[in-house]
Amino acid sequence: MTGDKKIALLIDAENVSAKYIGYICKELTKYGVVTYKRIYGDWTGKGADGWKKVLLEHSITPIQQYSYTVGKNSSDSAMIIDAMDILYSQSVDAFCIVSSDSDFTRLAVRLRENGNTVIGMGEKKTPQAFITACEKFIYLEMLAPTQSVKKTPKRSTVEKTVNDNKENVSIESDMTIIIDALKDIIEDLSDDMGWAYLADVFNVLGKRFPDFDSRLYGYKKASEFIRSLEEFETEARSTKGTGNPDRIFVKITGKKK
Repeated sequence: MTGDKKIALLIDAENVSAKYIGYICKELTKYGVVTYKRIYGDWTGKGADGWKKVLLEHSITPIQQYSYTVGKNSSDSAMIIDAMDILYSQSVDAFCIVSSDSDFTRLAVRLRENGNTVIGMGEKKTPQAFITACEKFIYLEMLAPTQSVKKTPKRSTVEKTVNDNKENVSIESDMTIIIDALKDIIEDLSDDMGWAYLADVFNVLGKRFPDFDSRLYGYKKASEFIRSLEEFETEARSTKGTGNPDRIFVKITGKKK
């Protein structure tokens, strides 16, 4: 994903907390420029009060959608219709759908079929179907600064501490699956000496697991994450003839923790 992409940000206000909006906007600057900022919900109800306070601050346009049926998310249809209108206008390169609702799975698939990048953002409760439908999926809890992730990943799950209560929450990412996938990718991309370009490896990994993010395990960079695993070794090389290392390569060591 290049940094000059034009992005449409569409938020399901009935399914996401307003406390994440600052982190959402900051995260999207890594992927491009947000040209559409729209949020959908029933603004006549008290449930939208939290969002009303931050809309002007972040220049987000609220779209009114009345709740005709109790217990039903009224924003879904309005978001889908607007997304298709924006798609046909051909004015953006990517969509960011912020919701933890699986109802947007088919929308994500349709947008990608048209060649658009789809970034999903939602809480840990997001169904796997919607996560898989996105090219990249980011957990909102991961973006909040109140959370700290332990830097010792376990084979079955990774534990992380939330807020001041030290409540342990299991991240549904099996380290064995990730490590096996990394080995498989490295074997496919490696040269005769077993080395593969790290950026290419994680590019393929991201396509297999859209919700993979090294920050889930406490590492800001993919290189830091893979260096924490004894199954792999890395090597920095200079590929521009300057003598300064500018690329990182990785190979399988065969070791296990």
